[in-house]
Amino acid sequence: MRPTAKDLAEAAGVSLATVDRVLNDRPNVSMKAFRKVNDAIERIGFVRNPAAVALARNKTYRFRFVLPVSGDQYLSELIGRVTEARDALRADSTEVEAVQIPMADPHHVAKYLSLIDHEIVDGVAVMAPESPQVRDALVRLVERDVRVVQFLSGQERLERADYVGIDNFAAGATAGKIAGRFIGNQPGKIMVVAETMMALDSIQRRLGFDSIINAQFPHLQCLPSLETYADEKRAELIINRTLQHNPDTLAVYVLSSEARAPLTAVWNAQGSRQLTVVAHERTPFSERALMDERIDALIAQDPGHAVRSALRIMRARADHRELLASQERIRIEILLKENLQFQGP
Repeated sequence: MRPTAKDLAEAAGVSLATVDRVLNDRPNVSMKAFRKVNDAIERIGFVRNPAAVALARNKTYRFRFVLPVSGDQYLSELIGRVTEARDALRADSTEVEAVQIPMADPHHVAKYLSLIDHEIVDGVAVMAPESPQVRDALVRLVERDVRVVQFLSGQERLERADYVGIDNFAAGATAGKIAGRFIGNQPGKIMVVAETMMALDSIQRRLGFDSIINAQFPHLQCLPSLETYADEKRAELIINRTLQHNPDTLAVYVLSSEARAPLTAVWNAQGSRQLTVVAHERTPFSERALMDERIDALIAQDPGHAVRSALRIMRARADHRELLASQERIRIEILLKENLQFQGP
């Protein structure tokens, strides 16, 4: 049987209260007692059971996902996965919630983060654009002993926070390789569409995409990025104008997670021309378009895996446990009609 805290106290020759103080980093422990307990941990192979500790103390973990208030189908997928996790973890003394706030004003986001009380929230997973204000607010959250996960968004990595998401440079490079292979040897142009190029993840995907096209497919030219700002009318206008002025366009790469508006505009404007289309994220819209062969390939990351990973990380940090890094690595998935039709939902 696994050694208990009582066994550890006997092996170390100290009281159970002293063992509790050492295991939980509490004050009023002498260096001598600290060494005795840690030596005994090594000697008897004691492994702390955070779940049992939390149960004994009637501890409830409270984790929050801070998500944009505006979005389309991929955001809905994320919220759905958070809801699933909330229902599944309720019996495990874990409360999970999703809060949606406007993300356009970084000062507003920073103010919201500054009001999170570490006595009420144990960890937050934040999906917000990169800005100095948001970055500083996240640092201050960490300083207030709130576990922070930078969640599926282009933020400068913080030393004391965790990140959940794919490598965006690699995702863009993957999209470039697929687009180049689908197009073949015909010279022409590629239209690149983003919601905004002010986001770090968009910049990284664009850099990865260009690196492959420029190095391996020199007969192709990537056009300047088009920014839709999540405005359907703007998307229709700029995409229609770009296709009119560039009749030799052979492909479209939508690098943002929400592809419905820009791709609808592309299909309305393309006429009889055939276009290779590569987009990101699996949603009901992109799945149907992939099956109808209006999209050739999707570069995806599993939203359920991302949500579960963020929760495991916040729980481990709250329990002062080491992470299993391989379990939390979000894979870049390549979806084609041929492999999608044999997958479940």
